[in-house]
Amino acid sequence: MLWTTLGFLLMTALIAVWHVRRSAKSAAPRCPRCHTVVPAGATRCTGCSAPLQAYEVVEAKEATGEEEGGGGRPHAIVRADLCVGCSTCVDACPEEGALRMHGKLAVVDMALCVGHGDCARACPVSAIVVTTGGSVQRVEVPRIDVNFQSNVEGLYIVGELGGRGLIKNAINEGRLAVEHVVATLLTRAERNDDPYDLAIVGSGPAGLSAGLEAKRQGLRYVLLEQGSLADSIRKYPRHKLLLAEPISVPLYGDLWISDATKEALLKAWEAIIETTGLQVRTESRVEDVRRHDQFFELVVGEETLRAQRVILAMGRRGTPRRLGVPGEEGDQVFYDIVEMEAFAGRRVLVVGGGDSAIESALGLCNQEGCRVVLSYRGEGFRRVKPRNLEKLEKAVAEQRLIVLLQSEVRRIHRDRVELEFQGTLREMPNDDVIIRIGGEPPSSFLGKVGVEMVNKDIPLVGSEV
Repeated sequence: MLWTTLGFLLMTALIAVWHVRRSAKSAAPRCPRCHTVVPAGATRCTGCSAPLQAYEVVEAKEATGEEEGGGGRPHAIVRADLCVGCSTCVDACPEEGALRMHGKLAVVDMALCVGHGDCARACPVSAIVVTTGGSVQRVEVPRIDVNFQSNVEGLYIVGELGGRGLIKNAINEGRLAVEHVVATLLTRAERNDDPYDLAIVGSGPAGLSAGLEAKRQGLRYVLLEQGSLADSIRKYPRHKLLLAEPISVPLYGDLWISDATKEALLKAWEAIIETTGLQVRTESRVEDVRRHDQFFELVVGEETLRAQRVILAMGRRGTPRRLGVPGEEGDQVFYDIVEMEAFAGRRVLVVGGGDSAIESALGLCNQEGCRVVLSYRGEGFRRVKPRNLEKLEKAVAEQRLIVLLQSEVRRIHRDRVELEFQGTLREMPNDDVIIRIGGEPPSSFLGKVGVEMVNKDIPLVGSEV
């Protein structure tokens, strides 16, 4: 009887230990891609070598609405994909510490925020709302899986368009998406026959990385860029880039940029393209992507290309409308802003008469030492939100902003601009030009293609790019 009891207790103990270990193993973090258990603190999967940071947005919880979580105390929530880091909300918040800057983004402290809403009213880009849900940061992104494939089978989305605008993430995502393309292609196209194995849209970091990996894998690919080579880098709406560590680039090796400027990154990309022989078709805007049987058809001007798989690496800024004036190709000309503090102490001309132009001007004039002029060809702002018009009038009255109605840009120089103002040509000292006169946002293009957009609640985002 004694031996039976001891045996029973021993067996019970072994079962309990096995269960605890099994539970601990199942609760351990796993690679989203291959499900290998990942050691605490690891940055890469030990099984497939995928960089784990690339999955932060992919794995983030999908929000069902701004009131998600139900009940609770009202608090602010920041749209991380809209926030431009101007810190206007921090200054407007009456509760000390409830809002703070975390890198380039505003972050809400749930314990201190009581939902006054002053921050939402002050935000120049409408990136803050008050809610009773559980999230403090949210982004609107395409629905994609761990292989960066969208809800449209065979269509992948990588880079800034898929969530965080980190350059290292973009490079990694381009490579990972192509690896999945290679694994799922049933047959590869013949070298000289239609269709392509893969069509890549966009030649920023994500698109170039995807192209290099496609070339390394021996795919028959076409890489399409609507502007000039690496135009998305030239028009990147940041003055400085932070590359805190080397990035592995397919067919090239580690990419390291010590002075952290977009000009240095562009030179590095040009050297990589020349070294590897990567082919990029510039001035090739993709008007539409549509499914046709087992292939995709891409409408590029008057030409139609066919490909088994498509990777969209277009960025978040879509296709902006341009002024068409001399000097607009300069790297001091931007069509969007993602960090306003970089313009502190600079002379900035904002062009446009809609909400986006006024919001950009308002955010910039809150930056220390930033001298802002808003140029609009019309006689008045007739189609803007009343809240924006009220803020604009206040900024003008406080002499923080100059508005030039009935004015048009005629030429952009490195250190000045030529404006026709009420029939008279005048020159004005200038460092940067922000053009906000409309265009086609990527969301409308994705909608035509059939890609679903979702809101996701994301963890705090750092300051790296």
